[in-house]
Amino acid sequence: MDESAARQVMLVHAIESTDAARQILSDDDRAYASQSAQSLAQWDASSSQSPVTPALFLQKRAGLILKRIEERTPSFGALTVSKNWLRSLASVLPLLALLAGALADRISDPHRVDLLSAPLLLVIAWNLLVYALLLFWWLAPASWAHPEQRGWMARLANFKASIPGKLPKPLAAAATTFATEWLAASAPLTQARLQRAIHFSAAAFALGAVISLYVRGLLSQYQAGWESTFLDAQQVHTALSMLFLSAMSVFQLPGFSLAQVQALGLPHTGVAAAGAQWVHLYGGTLLLLVILPRVALAGVARWREKKLSSNFPVDLGHPYFRKLTQNIGPALPAVLRVFPYSFNVDEARDKGLNNVAKLLLGERASVMLRPSTGYGQTPAGLPGSGNPDNPNVALTVVLFNLNATPEQENHGAFLDWFLQPGGPGFSVLIDESGYLERMGGQNTGAARTQERIALWRDFCTQHKALVSIVNLVHPETRKDELERNFAPSTFAP
Repeated sequence: MDESAARQVMLVHAIESTDAARQILSDDDRAYASQSAQSLAQWDASSSQSPVTPALFLQKRAGLILKRIEERTPSFGALTVSKNWLRSLASVLPLLALLAGALADRISDPHRVDLLSAPLLLVIAWNLLVYALLLFWWLAPASWAHPEQRGWMARLANFKASIPGKLPKPLAAAATTFATEWLAASAPLTQARLQRAIHFSAAAFALGAVISLYVRGLLSQYQAGWESTFLDAQQVHTALSMLFLSAMSVFQLPGFSLAQVQALGLPHTGVAAAGAQWVHLYGGTLLLLVILPRVALAGVARWREKKLSSNFPVDLGHPYFRKLTQNIGPALPAVLRVFPYSFNVDEARDKGLNNVAKLLLGERASVMLRPSTGYGQTPAGLPGSGNPDNPNVALTVVLFNLNATPEQENHGAFLDWFLQPGGPGFSVLIDESGYLERMGGQNTGAARTQERIALWRDFCTQHKALVSIVNLVHPETRKDELERNFAPSTFAP
C-alpha cells in the first residue's frame, strides 16, 4: 500500500488499539466496516481482474471507519489529512541554496578571480568531507546504527503533531498514539526526503556559485590573483594542481606552471585576460566534485523515497492485521510458535495456548509447540535459522512458568539466545496458573503473586523483551493485557 493508505490504516489501528472501552467504535461499527470493506475490495479486485489482497481490504476498511468517525466528530477530519511540511521544504530549499550560492562568491572583489577563493574552497572541502562520512557510515557495521538518530529526522515529517484541540478524550488519546507510531514508521521515508532535499540543495548552492562566476565574467573583466601569509608560490601551485586535476583531465583544460602562479601573486600587474582560465578551472571542478555527485546522491534518495512512498512498510503479518485479514485471500492459518523453558505443557495448558493463539491471530490460528528446553540448557543453533519450521509463523513466544524465580544465568541465557543475530522477533509469556494453584487460598497469596509478577516484568525489561502474564487454564482472565501488548506500538519494516 502507498503512504496515504498506510497512514489511514495506522490511524485506524491506533484508534482500535486504544479504544478498549468501545467509546469511539462499537463492535457493530467494526463488524460493519469489515463486511463492507470486504465487498468493496472484491468489487475493485473484480474490476481490475486481480485477487483481493489483505492490503486492499485494510485500506477500504480504514476509509470506511475514518469516514464514520468524521461524521460523528467533524473536528477529527483535520487529523485524516496529511500535512507534511518537509515536502514543501524540499521544494523551496534548493531554490534558496541556488540564490545563496550565487551570492557567496560576491564576498570577495567582484573584479577578481581569487585562486585561493575561501568560499569556493570551503564548498569543495565540505562536500569531500560529506562523501567520506557517507562512505564511512555505508561501510560501518549495522550494530553502530543509532535508532535515536531517526527520532529527530522523523519529527521533521510533521514539525508538530497536528492534533485538533477539541477532540473527545478517547480520540485525543488515539491521536497521540498514532502520532508516535507514525513518526517511527515514517522515519525511513522522512530520511529519504531529507537526504534528497539536502543533496539537491548542495548541488544548487555549487551551481549558483558557478553561474555567478560566469555571469560576472560577462559583465566585468576579471583579474586573477592570490595572496597568502603562510603559503609560498610552490605550495600554492602544488595545491591548485591537485585541486584542478579532475577538471583538467576531463575537460582538457590548459594547465599552469609554477612561474604563472608566482606571477599572479599579489600585488602584481598581470593581464586581465588571465581570469578566464581560472573561472573554467573552478567551474569544471565544482561540476565534477560537487554538482554531479550531489545530483546522483539526490537521485538515489529520490528513488528510495518513491519506493517507500508507493510501498510503505507496514507489517501485515502482525497479529492485529492477521486477525483482521484471516478470511481475506489465500493466506494459510497464522501460527503461534511457542518455546517453553523448563515447563512441561499439559493438556489443559495446551488447550489454553490454542485459545491464546485464536485470541491474538484469529479463529484459524494454530500453535506450534516446540519441545521444552531443560533447566540450564539452551537449544542448539539459532532460532529461525536454516530451514524455517513454518513460513507462516506470525508470532514467536518464549513461555516461562511463574513458579520459577528468574535467574540471569539460566532464564537470562535462554532469552539472550533469542537475541542473537539471525533470531526472530519474540515476546515472553509468563503462565501464572500453576503459581495460583500452589498459593491456593493463602491470605498473602495475592500480594506474593504480584511481587513475583513484578520481578518477572523487571527481569524481561532488562532483556528488552515484551512480557505478558497469561493464565493458560483460564486465558480469558488476562485477555485485556494480551490484546494490549500484542497490538503493535511501532511498525517496523
